[in-house]
Amino acid sequence: MKQINWGIIGCGDVTEVKSGPAFSMIENSSLVAVMRRNADKALDYALRHGVPKWYEDAEELIYDPAVSAIYVATPPDSHAEYAIRAMKAGKPVYVEKPMALNYRECEEMISVSRQCSVPLFVAYYRRSLPGFLKVKELIDNNEIGPVLSVNIQLIKEPSEEEKKGDLGWRINPGISGAGHFFDLGSHQLDYLDYLFGPIKSVTSEVKNVAGLYDAEDYVDAEFIFERGIQASGKWDFSGLGGENMDIIEIKGEKGQISFSTFDFVPVCLENQNGRKEFDFPKPDHVQYYLIEQVVKSLQALGESPSTGESAARTSKVMDMVVRSYYSK
Repeated sequence: MKQINWGIIGCGDVTEVKSGPAFSMIENSSLVAVMRRNADKALDYALRHGVPKWYEDAEELIYDPAVSAIYVATPPDSHAEYAIRAMKAGKPVYVEKPMALNYRECEEMISVSRQCSVPLFVAYYRRSLPGFLKVKELIDNNEIGPVLSVNIQLIKEPSEEEKKGDLGWRINPGISGAGHFFDLGSHQLDYLDYLFGPIKSVTSEVKNVAGLYDAEDYVDAEFIFERGIQASGKWDFSGLGGENMDIIEIKGEKGQISFSTFDFVPVCLENQNGRKEFDFPKPDHVQYYLIEQVVKSLQALGESPSTGESAARTSKVMDMVVRSYYSK
């Protein structure tokens, strides 16, 4: 079986637990090199995680002959740059979400992937998590009948740092593409794409309510899928929208399914047979299952459910949602 040796560009927080360790836990896969512009932090990561090589220059990692595939885990504003450089060097790429700063960059990444005949994957790992696969199974098994509608509610208090004016890159549109909606809402919209296919139309209200930063902190949107299913969503990060909430409700002719995107509470099914809960605790490394499928895809033993093409659809929808706010 083909051995996949990974290099990480941008070994920051997301790689500490969510993803990094998983690369060496999968059969015939190993993390062999990491890169960070701060050499001391790159070395520290390599020593703590038992990675044999470390770099402060992405080019050196990309062209290291020992590296056969590359994970781009930098902020979104450099996803396209590093992914394109890696693919042009003939290295398959697994890139963090959202896929890029905007849909235009996603299109460029896909174009290079096709031109170079190099695979491109995106870290929308909920497509592989057991609890989310259970939701898909319940729908596919007609447990709630034909799906009629979907409702998303995500309400989160601003962090203490944000309240004090210490703003991270996730709410800097020049780095992240928009505000928390791009960072968190992207997971939800991508997962709904996995369940129901592409969205064909969007209407939205996007604004800044709390005034803590320039990016949007409130999004109210309506979606229609190509299959005719209607969906609505509210993403409120202002701190003025009430208690924290994280729920997706999928309603069908015979019942409904409700679950959390981020909290790993039980999936709840309600139908003519009553109420039933399915518990799927948070894995130690939440990206493990998707990385395993990416590795199998690279070994021609399976297919990844998350690709550049599927992830780009989510970026296109998000761009449509916030367009009016950023075109002012």
